[in-house]
Amino acid sequence: MKVDVVIIGGGHAGCEAAHAAAKMGCQTLMITLNPDRIGFMSCNPAMGGLAKGQLIREIDALGGIMGRNTDCTAIQYKRLNSSKGPAVRSSRAQCDKNRYAQSMQRMLAATPNLQILADEVLEISVATATVRGVKLRSAGFIECSSVIVTSGTFLQAIMHMGESQIPGGRHGDQNAQNLSASLKNLGFRLRRLKTGTPPRLHKDSIDWSKTDPQPGDRVPLPFSFYFRPAQFPVLPQVNCHVTFTNLRTHEIIEKNLSRSPMYSGAITGTGPRYCPSVEDKISRFKDKDRHQIFLEPEGLDVDEIYVNGVSTSLPKEVQESFIHTIDGLERARFIRHGYAVEYDAIDATQLKRTLESKEVAGLFLAGQVNGTSGYEEAGAQGLVAGINAANRTLSRAEFILGRQDAYIGVMIDDLVLKGSDEPYRMFTSRAEYRLLLREDNADERLSPLGHSLGLLDDTDFAVYLSKRDSIRDWSNRISESFLYPDTLTQAKFEKFGLGSIKDRVSAAVLLRRPEVHWETLVSLGLPFEGVDPIVSEQLEIGVKYEGYIKRDMELLETVRKSDEILIPQNLVFSTISGLSHEVRSRLERVRPENLGQMARIQGITPAAVANVLIHLKMLKRESSGRVEPV
Repeated sequence: MKVDVVIIGGGHAGCEAAHAAAKMGCQTLMITLNPDRIGFMSCNPAMGGLAKGQLIREIDALGGIMGRNTDCTAIQYKRLNSSKGPAVRSSRAQCDKNRYAQSMQRMLAATPNLQILADEVLEISVATATVRGVKLRSAGFIECSSVIVTSGTFLQAIMHMGESQIPGGRHGDQNAQNLSASLKNLGFRLRRLKTGTPPRLHKDSIDWSKTDPQPGDRVPLPFSFYFRPAQFPVLPQVNCHVTFTNLRTHEIIEKNLSRSPMYSGAITGTGPRYCPSVEDKISRFKDKDRHQIFLEPEGLDVDEIYVNGVSTSLPKEVQESFIHTIDGLERARFIRHGYAVEYDAIDATQLKRTLESKEVAGLFLAGQVNGTSGYEEAGAQGLVAGINAANRTLSRAEFILGRQDAYIGVMIDDLVLKGSDEPYRMFTSRAEYRLLLREDNADERLSPLGHSLGLLDDTDFAVYLSKRDSIRDWSNRISESFLYPDTLTQAKFEKFGLGSIKDRVSAAVLLRRPEVHWETLVSLGLPFEGVDPIVSEQLEIGVKYEGYIKRDMELLETVRKSDEILIPQNLVFSTISGLSHEVRSRLERVRPENLGQMARIQGITPAAVANVLIHLKMLKRESSGRVEPV
């Protein structure tokens, strides 16, 4: 059997990679241990969150499917940081986890050029440092030009609960035993990482009167720019609830810390610092007498409640003991206990910005195998890997997003330059230009790229163009619409606490005031009713933050110039004078692709960057035969 692109794994990275490669016209084969688990939400039944909402919007803007699938299956929408600045506003949606997986499977089944095969990959076949195919346990050899590894937490994975250790990548699924050895033989540096999940409780066993309801937004915002169902939201909306641990809870956990595999030494892998287990919380934050717990429904037709905030790998009896001390959970029945998963991941500094291996042509890796955590981070990497695998097959240019282009670019730049000693999680604080990389303008930044790649179809792109033109039109109109200091206008200004005006004032100037919003302009009598809220939001942000946006755009030009100075992959850093042994060692290990990347590597000084720049100019002068000033 011969195909263009093979995807190993059917998680969130695999789904985006498979859809992208197939939609771009490549014969694509997804190989997964269990097709019924494609798109399964292994842990939290939610999409989005701080900075993660931006990732989903970017995936959608490029033509990916995570945002559309979220809108098909969401049972609660909530925009986080809605009262704060636009740079940190992020959307989150609670999903029906079974419907999410089923919907994703239907989407992939309807994707032309995509086949799905239940099997296990034993080895990636390589000749002359180039992918040739994969060897499967049952189906034998599959020839292909590109392979994308999206194995998640399954590589030599072990599930831990107390003293119990069971091979498996998640509850009910076997692990992948052979692929780690294949990657290691290809020269990849492997490390052990750890993730965890909390207990699931039966909803009818919880005393909801002792918890605080947390409703979603009254007017929910969809994740997708383009998917518009006849009814939105598609599914009925439900509440989440909040409760708290207490001193008695902490006492039981602290007493049994030695039985946690994280503290007994059974787990050697590093866990996510920003999503700690409840054992870590109690141990590290002894001054806190309680920790917040979110009780989140896993679906409309299931009994499971996800206990967000108490990820744990303590023995079953200890979990039951401490859970029963929590308000509302005194009589809670366990459907599944919490556990930890320890698994192999690669050192992502061995990858290019395309997520292709620097050493093996045609071999791409995406998702948790690269040391990240989270569905959204995985999906974004899968999309980039899928696009680049397709571009390789189609002999097109590489697709690269920079830090200035998208949160996806920030994440990939972080991974390939720094790797991850712990599971990497996206935050708004990681993006230097987060005011430019907002979730509301992801389509403006990326949809033209998605359309040029063939991922975003003409119908959806027409929606983008209509929105773009509407923003331009209204931007002109607010600059050309004025209020005058007549008696009626002055009375309205006084009514809204805006003082008075002496001369005419444009709507754009008014909108710069922190206390003035689009609705204020309408109330003042300006003819701005009926404008799409998505359009008015972007207009308001553009006006209020015009100075900051202009400053960031100017800074970006400097960054772009550095990123345009390429460093040859065969450059021998030991031949460059003025570089310390430590700097040379770091550069040889990471092998940055351009001068901008080099400057962002930890421990690289401005002087070292200057020395490399001089060396590159000398090489250019020698190769051209011209005398060029250094």
